[in-house]
Amino acid sequence: MNQIDGINLDLNLLRVFAVVADSQTVTAAATKLYLTQSAVSAALRRLTDAIGAPLFVRQGRGITLTARGRALLEQTRPHLDALLAAALHPAGFDPATSTRTFRLGLSDATEGWLLPSLLKVCRREAPHMQLIVLGVQFRTVSEALSAGRVDAAVTVADDLPSTVMRETLFSGGFVCLFDPRHVHVKTKHITLEQYFAEEHVIVSYNGDLRGVVEDVLRQSRKVRCSLPNFATLGLLVQGGPLVATVPAIVAHQIVATHPHLRTSRLPFKLHKTPLELLWPSASNDDPAARFLRGHIAKIARAAERRVASP
Repeated sequence: MNQIDGINLDLNLLRVFAVVADSQTVTAAATKLYLTQSAVSAALRRLTDAIGAPLFVRQGRGITLTARGRALLEQTRPHLDALLAAALHPAGFDPATSTRTFRLGLSDATEGWLLPSLLKVCRREAPHMQLIVLGVQFRTVSEALSAGRVDAAVTVADDLPSTVMRETLFSGGFVCLFDPRHVHVKTKHITLEQYFAEEHVIVSYNGDLRGVVEDVLRQSRKVRCSLPNFATLGLLVQGGPLVATVPAIVAHQIVATHPHLRTSRLPFKLHKTPLELLWPSASNDDPAARFLRGHIAKIARAAERRVASP
């Protein structure tokens, strides 16, 4: 319904009106509209009452437009044609000319390996697109998506509402990160005894001294420092005796910029946590959003292969 100057006007009435005007008989219009003649006649009466003037008069066996009817048809025809064209032929998407701005929610463990490659793709294929990156993690991503603060997100997630769609990018494991100049691992991989004997730096979104190891093994480590994110983890581990337990893909990124660091397989099992691409179901058929999501998935698969390579 559309309300103009106090008149409640159902746009469907204008569609019926245009078809009747073209057909010049109620019977023919009813056939085209898959409606009964009485339904078409009722629609014309409602439109006539809303306009406040006759729109048709009888002429022979058919009907013809009044002057008011011709004026209404001339004014509404372009708009009705445009609405029909928009419904049947949605605008195409060309990344080379798109000026869309996307709000992308990323966990801090994701930014380092995803953003450089994603920006390179945008620079090459969608030079006018812009990204706004917001920090999310498993406790905040549901609200960020539901409130429309982000168009898509890449993070670990728990239960999400049915209005959020999800695609697993990969299931990442954890490794032990250390500086071999200060943490001397005598065997191929760090032992359980040495692991709990060393001092640790952890990332805790709760702002406490508990990490994934404490939650899973129910055994405390010697935690020297707790960080809110992974940004400075490499700086703290390099050049000192601290050990960090981090996702393998994050460790791969840190070692690339801190060449003195090494990784070791953990001396115990931690469950692999799936990293997911999340987006509102309402944008599932948005071609621009599909373009960006598709490249995020490609970059994630490439990153997983690099981490898995010896």
